Amino acid sequence: MCGRFILSLQLDEIREALGVQTPPDWLPRYNIAPSQPALTVRAADMQALWMRWGLVPGWAKDPAIGARMINARAETLAEKPAFRQALARRRCLVPASGFYEWKKLPGGRGTQPMCFTLKDGKPFFFAGLWENWRQPDGADYLSFTLITCAPNSLVAHIHDRMPVMLKPEQGLAWLQAPEPALLAPFPADEMQMHPVSKRVNSPEAEGAECAAVLRGQAAGAEEQPRLF
Repeated sequence: MCGRFILSLQLDEIREALGVQTPPDWLPRYNIAPSQPALTVRAADMQALWMRWGLVPGWAKDPAIGARMINARAETLAEKPAFRQALARRRCLVPASGFYEWKKLPGGRGTQPMCFTLKDGKPFFFAGLWENWRQPDGADYLSFTLITCAPNSLVAHIHDRMPVMLKPEQGLAWLQAPEPALLAPFPADEMQMHPVSKRVNSPEAEGAECAAVLRGQAAGAEEQPRLF
C-alpha cells in the first residue's frame, strides 16, 4: 500500500520536468496523505487540477468510502466494480518526487518510515484512476486512487506492494490506453531509499524535514534503526 507521498517541486520545475500545467496556488508538499487534495492530470493537454486522494465511485452513498480506496491493485482493476469503468474511461497521472513506506522493526519495536526516490532526483508520475462523485448540493467531488503492483527488489525489503511509477514519457501513453505493460514495478536500480523522521506518521506534519535523511544519534535525535 502507498499511504503518503511527496511532490517537492516548485511550479516552474513541475512544468519543465513533467510538462504539466499547474494551478497557481501550488506549493511544494512533503507529506501528502489520504483525503488531502493533490495535483492530478487526467487529459492529454497535461493540465493539472486538484483532486482528493481516496476514490469515491459515482454510485457511492457517502464520500467516506474514499478512505478505503486510496490504492487499487493492478492485477484486479478490470474485475472490481469500483475500478472497472474508471480503468476504461478515467485514468489519471499523479505527479510525485517520492513516497513513504513503513518498515517493521525487529523485536516488535514498532516501525521506521522510509523514503523512496529516484537516484537522479527527478520527478515521476504515479498511475491512477479518478472519479467524479456528485455531492447532495450538485457540486463535483473529484477523487483519485493510486494503482499498486508487486514490489521491485528494493521496495520488497519494506513492503509487498509498491505504487506504479511512470517516467514522464510514459505518462501520455497511460492516459491514452490502459496498457498492462505499464502497470509493472519500476526498475529497482534506478531507485534509492533512506530512513526519515517519524514526524511523517502524522498527516498534519509538513515541510522538507519530513523527507530529510535521518541522521545519527545527536542530542534529542531519534535512534538510527537497523534496517536489514
